[in-house]
Amino acid sequence: MTQHSTFQQKKHQFIKDVGFKIIQVLERLIVRFSPHGDVRFFDPAAFPWTRELEANWTVIRDELDRVLEHREALPNFQDISEDQTAITTDDNWKTYFLYGFGYKAEQNCARCPETTRLIERVPGMKTAFFSILAPGKHIPPHRGPYKGVMRYHLGLKVPEPAERCRIRVGDEMRHWEEGRSLMFDDTHEHEVWNDTDGERVVLFMDVVRPLDPPMNVVNELILQLIRLTPFVQNAKENQEQWERRMEQAVA
Repeated sequence: MTQHSTFQQKKHQFIKDVGFKIIQVLERLIVRFSPHGDVRFFDPAAFPWTRELEANWTVIRDELDRVLEHREALPNFQDISEDQTAITTDDNWKTYFLYGFGYKAEQNCARCPETTRLIERVPGMKTAFFSILAPGKHIPPHRGPYKGVMRYHLGLKVPEPAERCRIRVGDEMRHWEEGRSLMFDDTHEHEVWNDTDGERVVLFMDVVRPLDPPMNVVNELILQLIRLTPFVQNAKENQEQWERRMEQAVA
């Protein structure tokens, strides 16, 4: 390992450690200013935009089916976000990004115009992609990086028995249903199983958490700063490379 690469690794770790300490303080404030409290699962009915997604889930599913015709060209999650190697290292969690922390995957979106139109109508949408779990895939316990967003899943392909395709958030267990929404706080420890013989796919989104003033302004600033970090910028570069590969695969 060269001296330069060692320095870069130490710099990367320093930024991560300092950022984590700042995030801990901010998350305590987010709980205090959040109208929805510190729950594990949110009620989708409290967010009117979920109804439009559910009403159009078959439209999204049709575009997903066309994407899945090129499954072998899809990147693993860790191919895009290298930090995901802490929870997945195999080929059983594929992704198809439409947005990543506010950055639009133009070519991917062009292949899914109706899905793109729908997600762009979601207030505060930051990240959106198809999350594709192979049969038997287990995602071990982990937590998300920041409480300033909410995690949303729309069931698109849920194999039977549905109860064996499930997610645990804290001490609560749920399972996906096709055409139905799940919303949760991913900063609570969560774990996922697809203990079926079929493929599970959800539309996965991160959406800005509603907060009372002045924390809503602070949260938006923090999200903009996170967008500029090496973690997000590296993921953006990786996504652009995979997008070009996808373009060649479907040509």
